[in-house]
Amino acid sequence: MAAIELSGVKKTYPGGAQVIHGIDLAIADGELVVLVGPSGCGKSTLLRMIAGLETISDGTISIGGDVVNKREPAERDIAMVFQNYALYPHMTVRGNLEYGLKNRGTPRAEIDARVEAAAQTLEIAPFLDRKPRQLSGGQRQRVAMGRAIVRQPKAFLFDEPLSNLDAKLRGQMRIEIRRLQRSLGTTSVYVTHDQLEAMTLADRLVVMNGGHIEQVGKPIELYDRPASLFVAGFIGSPPMNLIDVERIRALPGVTLPESLPAGTDIVGVRPDAITMGKGASGDIPLSGTLELIEPVGGESHLYVRVAGLEQIFVIVAQGRTTLEETGQVDFAVPVATLHPFNRASGRRL
Repeated sequence: MAAIELSGVKKTYPGGAQVIHGIDLAIADGELVVLVGPSGCGKSTLLRMIAGLETISDGTISIGGDVVNKREPAERDIAMVFQNYALYPHMTVRGNLEYGLKNRGTPRAEIDARVEAAAQTLEIAPFLDRKPRQLSGGQRQRVAMGRAIVRQPKAFLFDEPLSNLDAKLRGQMRIEIRRLQRSLGTTSVYVTHDQLEAMTLADRLVVMNGGHIEQVGKPIELYDRPASLFVAGFIGSPPMNLIDVERIRALPGVTLPESLPAGTDIVGVRPDAITMGKGASGDIPLSGTLELIEPVGGESHLYVRVAGLEQIFVIVAQGRTTLEETGQVDFAVPVATLHPFNRASGRRL
């Protein structure tokens, strides 16, 4: 196990296209850090640079206190779990698990002990003599994880490992990965574009955008206090409602608090912070036309168009709603739940 530290890390491709712009990030020993962001934000490139699969244009990467910039992937003592499993199809499950250990000259008795322990932990012992084609997607991903575990590396790197699985299996494997990481205590870096994976797995979340880090923190901290308009709109499902201050101030009967910081021209509110009805004294009362209802089990997502704002509000209402689409609804925004932003800087005030 080991800490991972990135200092001023950049990646520029031939021709001058820079995709990673000076990343500074410290990952503690035993921590699970999730890199999340939209496609093309640089998260997978950054992971591959840690792994040694991409060269570093500038900066340093340290694993366990050792600078690894010029070390080959095999010399970095990390194990990577890929999206497509990357199993050898002609080998049995046992053969896939043993392969890396055999190449390192590990004694036979130790290989057997590690393989058996990993197989029991991942519940793949009954499949040790099967080929990958005889396994389900979830079983193959367990084998891929087992191959990483038996090596007992300093760090695990996960590159969207669950994206090929169906929703039910993704949920099961999320629990399995978190349980394993906690029990093994191995430093882990996990890349995903799936918010639910990111929020539920991470000790700390790193939100990336355009090759930069937008914000780092515990998942709930990023949800409760996004540092930028990008994070506010990216973290959360449904995402935060972002409202033009001039437009909302122009609505009849609406008064925004004087306590908003100078320079605030956009305010945000989470869909689950909005209350139905007229609200309490001091809340911002609004009304609009209900255009769509999404019932999602224990809650309903309401899409309401407010005249004069030129946008649709998303509201999370608990339970099953009796409202009907195309009807008028009243709702209120508690002033204490407003998030102030500046449009020009894109940052929270």
